[in-house]
Amino acid sequence: MLDMLEGVEEYNNAGALLGLNAVNEELLGALRKMNPIQQARTIHKLASGAPASKGSRAEMEKHFHELPKHIKDALVKGELRLADTIIYSLKAVNSKTIKMFETQDVKEVGLRNISNAKLPKNQVLLVSGIFLLAGVPADATVDKVIGTKYAQLEDFPSIANGEFSLKANKKVIMPESSIAMFKTLNMHGIPVGYYKLANPRLIHDDILIEATIDLGSMEGLDPKTYMYVGLHGTITTP
Repeated sequence: MLDMLEGVEEYNNAGALLGLNAVNEELLGALRKMNPIQQARTIHKLASGAPASKGSRAEMEKHFHELPKHIKDALVKGELRLADTIIYSLKAVNSKTIKMFETQDVKEVGLRNISNAKLPKNQVLLVSGIFLLAGVPADATVDKVIGTKYAQLEDFPSIANGEFSLKANKKVIMPESSIAMFKTLNMHGIPVGYYKLANPRLIHDDILIEATIDLGSMEGLDPKTYMYVGLHGTITTP
């Protein structure tokens, strides 16, 4: 238990991480073995009014109880920490159905930052919000695709009138929903193409991620059009 207490200093919601409601006796036993100074410092760490976490980090703290045991244990020991991230991928709009993460994908800077449509081992992501953008590179070469400006969907009506869905291991994070919700051009203070989830959800490590765009029509789309998807949130990382 003493090791556990040392590992939770960076977490405001330490009680949720440790599950202290279930280990009160163990905690009390550990406190009794400490000298008065150690007791005071430990109690202060657990009870002091630390500034509240904000944004997706605060949301992740609310979901600690849903984390797999091996992830919780690694967080407690300090082997893993929480970090802000965007898991992203670029894909060509070459059909009415676009799979933004695919099992044959290979991690490549500028194109995507995961392989095989899965998070690496020991990484769990709480999806707090989603970016969806589009752009038209000069050609389909990697450099041109990466170097393209990805911008608001208002410029791509056929995409904006399509649907987007997000699943992980067949569990729905966002059902088939109108892509119009990613139209943010006149929304001040909101990043371009960003939709904040009212109900953030976890994606566990080594689980297939399915982000799908379905179009009713490709009318008016340049055949070189590419889409960008970004899953924004908090992730566990070494």
